[in-house]
Amino acid sequence: MPADALLALEPRKTPVQARSTVTVQSISEATIQVLLSHGAERLTTTRVAERAGVSVGTLYQYFPNKRSLLFAVLENHLNKVAARVEVACESARHKPLAEMIQEMVEAFVDAKMERADISVALYRISTELGGPALVKQVGQRSRKAVEAMLESATDAKSPPDKFAVEIMLSAMAGAMRSLLEAGSNPSPATVRKAREQLVLLCQSYMAAATAKRV
Repeated sequence: MPADALLALEPRKTPVQARSTVTVQSISEATIQVLLSHGAERLTTTRVAERAGVSVGTLYQYFPNKRSLLFAVLENHLNKVAARVEVACESARHKPLAEMIQEMVEAFVDAKMERADISVALYRISTELGGPALVKQVGQRSRKAVEAMLESATDAKSPPDKFAVEIMLSAMAGAMRSLLEAGSNPSPATVRKAREQLVLLCQSYMAAATAKRV
């Protein structure tokens, strides 16, 4: 989906007052609740407005249609995950490679699993909402944070190239999607195992990618 198509799904206006911000947050949470309880097919602006406790007219001040509502929820979810990765990367800078990879991967997994039901629901509708383009756009935040972190590793012989970072992030995203789509509520043991294996995968790959090239 081209950038201008993504812009068409953006909210009509950005809240600038505290009251407006609360209203938009209420609408966004209501959208999630209706999505989880009724599914995307039966989600309507009327149902969302009723759940949020606002009039349909108020909802339309910010979101012109159902697709805009769902897009906003998807964008907010992706930005929250990216923010968690950024914080972990900043905290892990100037540490040994294995430690920084562990902190970054665990932050990513925890962010995705915090509300696994929302992650699964959004996976199911992301393609029709321009999800791949939005994932790429928001993913630039995570990639930049990871690249800066890796450049500061105390024991890496050389920093990885951008393609290696992209491969690692794609592997992380793909692994989590497979886990979540296999079941919307993985057991704590399954999540721990997935986190451990994904850390091992990324540590091994980055160790090879940062080895001194001849």
